[in-house]
Amino acid sequence: MPPRLKSLYRKLGRIEKTFLILVLLALVLAYALPASFIGLLVAFAAWIVGFLVAIRLARTGVRKLIWRLRNRLIVAYAFIAMVPIALILALALVSIYGLTGQIAIYLINSELDRRTSILKGSAATILGTPPEHRQEAIQRTHDFTQRFFPATEILLRDARDGRESRYPESSTIVAPPAGWKDANGIVVKDRQLYSWANAQSGQIQVTIMAPLTQDFLSGLLPGIGHVNFRDFSESGGGLRSAPAGAAPAARIPPKNNFLDMQVNGVSLVPVAFWNSPGNKTNRGLLLVYTRMSAVLGTLFGTSIFLGDMAYGQVIWALFLIIVTLFLIVELVALVIGVSISRTITSAVHELYLGTRRVKEGDFSHRIPVRGNDQLAELGASFNTMTENLERLIVVAKEKERLESELEIAREVQSLLFPKNLPDLKTLMLTGVCNPARVVSGDYYDFIRFDSSVAFAIGDVAGKGISAALLMASIQSTMRMQLTAEMPGMTGNGGAPHALSTAVMVSRLNKLLYANTSPEKYATFYFALYDEKTHLLTYTNAGHLQPILLRKGVPELLEVTGTVVGAFPFSLYEEKTIPLAGGDVLVAYTDGMIEPENEYGEMFGEQRLTDLLAKNVDRDSPEIIARVMEAVLQWSGDAAELSDDMTMLVARRP
Repeated sequence: MPPRLKSLYRKLGRIEKTFLILVLLALVLAYALPASFIGLLVAFAAWIVGFLVAIRLARTGVRKLIWRLRNRLIVAYAFIAMVPIALILALALVSIYGLTGQIAIYLINSELDRRTSILKGSAATILGTPPEHRQEAIQRTHDFTQRFFPATEILLRDARDGRESRYPESSTIVAPPAGWKDANGIVVKDRQLYSWANAQSGQIQVTIMAPLTQDFLSGLLPGIGHVNFRDFSESGGGLRSAPAGAAPAARIPPKNNFLDMQVNGVSLVPVAFWNSPGNKTNRGLLLVYTRMSAVLGTLFGTSIFLGDMAYGQVIWALFLIIVTLFLIVELVALVIGVSISRTITSAVHELYLGTRRVKEGDFSHRIPVRGNDQLAELGASFNTMTENLERLIVVAKEKERLESELEIAREVQSLLFPKNLPDLKTLMLTGVCNPARVVSGDYYDFIRFDSSVAFAIGDVAGKGISAALLMASIQSTMRMQLTAEMPGMTGNGGAPHALSTAVMVSRLNKLLYANTSPEKYATFYFALYDEKTHLLTYTNAGHLQPILLRKGVPELLEVTGTVVGAFPFSLYEEKTIPLAGGDVLVAYTDGMIEPENEYGEMFGEQRLTDLLAKNVDRDSPEIIARVMEAVLQWSGDAAELSDDMTMLVARRP
């Protein structure tokens, strides 16, 4: 096999290879076993697989066709402009077709109703004529109705003695069945269609009937086309065929031009049956086969001429001229659109080549800028972009370095938070911190010693690296103080001396003030719990008031001093409260209450207090999880928190 064919064969997929094998096998079987079942089966399979191959090739061809922007724009123009126009034209043609058919139906129906009304008036005239002049009135009425209906028959019946008078004398008209009163319209009698009128006054009854043949119906409006009734039935009998006349196709007017299409109109009209007096629920199908020019000629009149053309033909010609102009304008618009698309795609092609050069690392490439439009501005912007790319790459590398350092800082800070919870019999402590950024300025800590435990929570002003460093300084200071005090917990006489939370917070305040800038400060809550006495001693240095839930009732613990690190000689007090069984103490930072919803309303302390009271019986981790979930939902689950969210829960079992 030649190398080219081998390469082409390797590029074929499984379906294409299967198709080739089936085609070859079908050709062999057609030669070796003509008209065999196996050959037919293989040929059928080849057709199916070939259809699948054609679909794949069509999809591949479409993808290749619209890959270039120019072809994509042309296709877009076709769908945006040509397809809607074609749909509008189709809708207009369908609407014109339907409207023309209904106008033809209306014209025929109106003319038939008008002539039937003439029969009704004629019957009333005969009935109102004095008895001695009725025969003359019948003759005059017959002569008058003959102008509108062929073969009109009139019956005058006197119910007192049963005498009947017919005109003409050879007519076979009979009196309608009992139950018919005053009536007129279309009636079916002996599977034949009639237009009739029946009038009765006292014992005198006048009946006028005229047969409706296809020739008569088609002649109601000369030149309109073929008119017929269909699908009438009384007990399934249907209408008897109309007398032979001109063929339906011969009655349809000839075309005036290639757009003069045939139009068919259909309508349901009320039809009565001779043997069913008073039944008005029957409907008959009136059909009209005509052309648009015939309907327009009937509407506008063929007797009005403008030059050598009738007025209806002039209207139709104007319609054709407008349609032709519309198509010409659409073609011109398409040509202009394709020309504009070439201008657009040329600039885009230059941009495409430029991006490929940039992708290869060639930042010195510049694209030619032509004209003074938005595309030219785009080309100039691209050239400016390539000039700045190298600088941006340097900035990106620096940012990557900073992010790496931040990640290291986050890992270091995560080691500062307590990993193991204090193992106490009478108090369970749980804390969680969710930083707003990579590192947090919030602080919480647990330290266990002897039968006591110290825990703290704080919020450093600001966020980010500086706040995290200050948080680490606070933690190291407090742990250093506690460690320094532990050996002296028991004096020479064996009597323990108590730690003072106020003294420790005061030392922290002086140290921070001396070693930080004036704008750096923190709120701080520090507490000591004695497991023997179940007493909680705390100092609150400007921190949010912790919530004590006792028997489900919330109580706010008071603040005992100002923030730490802001003033050198701030005074701090300490408070002592007993913790009873079932008490839950919740301390938190402002990131739990200050998030706002879409209307600018903060979550707030009251909403937090209500949420804690509702979930006080749950485990501490679940309480924290539910509160944080509620805060995030309140703020719309923002991708980046507005502030660090920290919560500490102390529960007495």
